[in-house]
Amino acid sequence: MVYIALLRGINVGGKNKIDMKLLKQTFEQVGMNDVVIYINTGNIIFSYKGITKTELSRVLEEAIHNDFGLQIKVVVRSVDDVRGIINAIPDTWKNDKDMTSDVMFLWDEIDDESVLENLVIKPNIDTVKYVPGAILWSVDKKNVTKSGKSRIVGSKIYKQVTVRNVNTARKIYELMQAQNS
Repeated sequence: MVYIALLRGINVGGKNKIDMKLLKQTFEQVGMNDVVIYINTGNIIFSYKGITKTELSRVLEEAIHNDFGLQIKVVVRSVDDVRGIINAIPDTWKNDKDMTSDVMFLWDEIDDESVLENLVIKPNIDTVKYVPGAILWSVDKKNVTKSGKSRIVGSKIYKQVTVRNVNTARKIYELMQAQNS
């Protein structure tokens, strides 16, 4: 099965620095196959058989702690999980000069549509959707300062998500598909 491991908070603002070549070796040393790293922010595609996504997360978190001395949360999603998320993103959503659109991958503990009740969503500014495994959030750049999205930073929910822009999410899925075929 093909998976993506999404690491939260590495190589951002000079904190939790991890060399991607060494990270790839860490994954391989704990038995992950066909390991591919996509950009420097913790997107690792790999193949593995035999244990659940929850167990994979635990194994990878432990390996990262052992090799780098960092407590990094790892969200693992299968190619099927990511397909469902990508298919729910409207084709018009982009991350460009006019629009900012993100996929907030959810920890399993809060992966439920009720998570939306705890967000500040501004009608007519924010477009927000829940899909199993993620919150999808888009706003026109001209309204980004009025958006409720910035209010998520520092909240309890923010500590239980890892965010990728839609362009990155789509590329991750493309790489997962290539490995799955």
